[in-house]
Amino acid sequence: MSYDMPCRYFETAGDANTSDVLSAVSRRAGQLGIRTVLVATCTGTTAMEAIDRLDPGIQIVAVTHYTGFMRPDHQEMHDEMRRTLESRGVRVLTCQHAFGGVGRGIRRQLGTYQVEEIMACTLRMFGQGTKVAVELALMAADAGLVRTDEDVISIGGTATGADTALLLRPANSSDIFNLKVKEIVCKPAKF
Repeated sequence: MSYDMPCRYFETAGDANTSDVLSAVSRRAGQLGIRTVLVATCTGTTAMEAIDRLDPGIQIVAVTHYTGFMRPDHQEMHDEMRRTLESRGVRVLTCQHAFGGVGRGIRRQLGTYQVEEIMACTLRMFGQGTKVAVELALMAADAGLVRTDEDVISIGGTATGADTALLLRPANSSDIFNLKVKEIVCKPAKF
């Protein structure tokens, strides 16, 4: 069996594509009956846009940077934004990045890359948003916020906003090679 599902390509990476990404995700989620969408969001802005653009029946999982990403003890998403998102039915996940953490600490201290950062660099060959979208699926599966036997759409971006969406089957980090990218809904052509 084959089918035509066009991938939308953006001229450039970045937040200027957020609205178009959410429109494409809304359309594809409706076509496939996808019930969960993962959204990378540092401050909560992209997740708030997703609430307004996606079908109310879709469970949104907003994934933030970990506390300390920008500087020690700092969380980019303010408590008020987290409460607002949660009050609107969004599940908010803040945890260590699947492709960072201890390996990044070893690199910073000893100057040598670990496997997860090499994987991150490899995924970035498809764009930063692709790396982020895959990473979100691992993190959400590890937190029990998505099932590993149901497809989701995962939205990533480059710096701010959204520019990439993947239809994928999540996996736990310890089973990373069970994660399957099934479709590229949209991504930047130039990054």
